[in-house]
Amino acid sequence: MKIINAQLEKIAVNQKQYPNANLPEIAFAGRSNVGKSSFINSMLNRTNLARTSGKPGKTRTINFYNINEEFRFVDLPGYGYAQVSKKEKDKWGYIIEEYLNTRKNLVEIIQLVDIRHEPTEQDLIMYNWIKTFNFTGIIIATKADKISKGKYQGNLKIIKNKLEIQDPNLIIPYSSSKKINKDKVWSVFKDILMKNKEQQSK
Repeated sequence: MKIINAQLEKIAVNQKQYPNANLPEIAFAGRSNVGKSSFINSMLNRTNLARTSGKPGKTRTINFYNINEEFRFVDLPGYGYAQVSKKEKDKWGYIIEEYLNTRKNLVEIIQLVDIRHEPTEQDLIMYNWIKTFNFTGIIIATKADKISKGKYQGNLKIIKNKLEIQDPNLIIPYSSSKKINKDKVWSVFKDILMKNKEQQSK
């Protein structure tokens, strides 16, 4: 994928603030410290388009990134940060839920989990939520450079079993710093966008 132009188009906390539903959107969900911003930056060949933070839980908004005026990446608020009040957690949950329930041009939700750790109960809840909305259930297992390749299969099996994923090919190890599997992920995204285009033309 050649990235000609990528920009932060909108920051939103509710439906009224979303950009026009004129482009297909691929959204990303994950825990606060899973590396969503780093993933987006690495995929788009940018260093700081998506803001990374030393403080987990900083993303409390939905951030819409316009890519080549053809589609959007949508960064959903990170969940699961312990040092946040229940009121804040409920608010973030509502922000995510409203987006998932109302956004007609959302073509796929990708969940990010840390390859080094067993997914949490909140990861499982999010995965089941994604499946409830009839999305594919693609998992990006981030921080793959932090473990040896010899550990990949064992760690991926833990993720597969915890989230009860039927097809292991839906789990893709990824490293934002080393760009491990970047081409593979882009291939998956291009397939998603192509299928959406074909459906729209019917």
